Amino acid sequence: MKIVDLICSAGRTGFYFDDQRAIKAGAKSDGFAYVGEPKTAGFTSVRMPGESISVMLVLENGQIAYGDCAAVQYSGCGGRDPLFLAKDFIPIIEKHIKPALIGKEADNFRELSAMLEAITVDGKRLHTAIRYGMTQAILDAVARATGRMMYEVVADEYGCKFEDKELDIFTQSGDDRYTNADKMIIKGAQILPHALINNVKTKLGEHGELLLEYVKWLSDRVLALRTSEDYNPIFHIDVYGTIGAAFGNDNYKGMADYIATLEEAAKPFHLRIEGPMDVEDREKQMLALQAITRELDERGINVEIVADEWCNTLEDIKYFADNKAGHMVQIKTPDLGGINNTIEAVLYCKERGIGAYQGGTCNETDRSAQVCVQCAMATRPDQILAKPGMGVDEGYMIVYNEMQRILAYARAKKAK
Repeated sequence: MKIVDLICSAGRTGFYFDDQRAIKAGAKSDGFAYVGEPKTAGFTSVRMPGESISVMLVLENGQIAYGDCAAVQYSGCGGRDPLFLAKDFIPIIEKHIKPALIGKEADNFRELSAMLEAITVDGKRLHTAIRYGMTQAILDAVARATGRMMYEVVADEYGCKFEDKELDIFTQSGDDRYTNADKMIIKGAQILPHALINNVKTKLGEHGELLLEYVKWLSDRVLALRTSEDYNPIFHIDVYGTIGAAFGNDNYKGMADYIATLEEAAKPFHLRIEGPMDVEDREKQMLALQAITRELDERGINVEIVADEWCNTLEDIKYFADNKAGHMVQIKTPDLGGINNTIEAVLYCKERGIGAYQGGTCNETDRSAQVCVQCAMATRPDQILAKPGMGVDEGYMIVYNEMQRILAYARAKKAK
């Protein structure tokens, strides 16, 4: 079944674009805004409304497949592509992608995605956000054209065996890390709370005391609110390099000493720390994460390190995984470009015995989240992110409900 048209619409995302460099440099929050000068190219203020582009592929039988182009909250830093604004990129889609797709048979996701990813403009690859949304639409088109669900297309083309089991969902709190933690516990989220620890002075503490206090509170709060002793969530906290900023990026013993205090505070719950340091360079970041991972393992500190910054592309993920730079790697879906790369990254991490966290960003859309769940239900990462937004309820609902639809469909199909 052929693709006969491509239509674009500008949209909003579930969160905002934030200038991470400005925030790390001390931009102060003012209500929900930030006060300070932006430091990353393209930003006109420290916090800007998130933008997306919906792409619709019209099939010759009138069905419409769609995906959403979106970029991460902290665009333009950590080795990522620049700020993604709809007005700048809709013309590129219409000029360079539309002619390439119209008339193509929607019969093979991998082949069409590879073709899309190979398109260049002025010698450069398409923005990761464009590749992300276009491949979502392509996957949907192939599923519709062949009478399958998207997860079935992925499983068939990548040789995955579908499992009739839920995936662990990781919820993120934003700055409202207390009230939102309560929401997570009440809903029974398996992994929580993210916590957004992105400033040493106001969130980590100059000596790590603020985060330590929060982890103690979180452990006590789960014990107080849980309705069953079987509910034992994993604590996953993203510190955005602040532990390294406070204790020294190459002070692995000092960082490990502090992380050991967090492990004790989290008990009886298991702890993961994402992005303990950010050294502003890909190779140096890999070496630093490799060193802190080794330090924790050799000392028997049972805390998992999660790689994030400077681990953006499929090639980056393979590099970090091969070098055991962390116990788990975040596969930040918009950063990888095409979702075909997300699929391959999850499978690669599993082959290498490193944790696969199919993540993303709060700055996505309902559609991109749904397609990501479809892919994850075929590839089985260790955890998936509830997205978009930072309000917990909406993102968790979107991801959880899509997962349940897939499970119900697969069970009904099997029962026939």
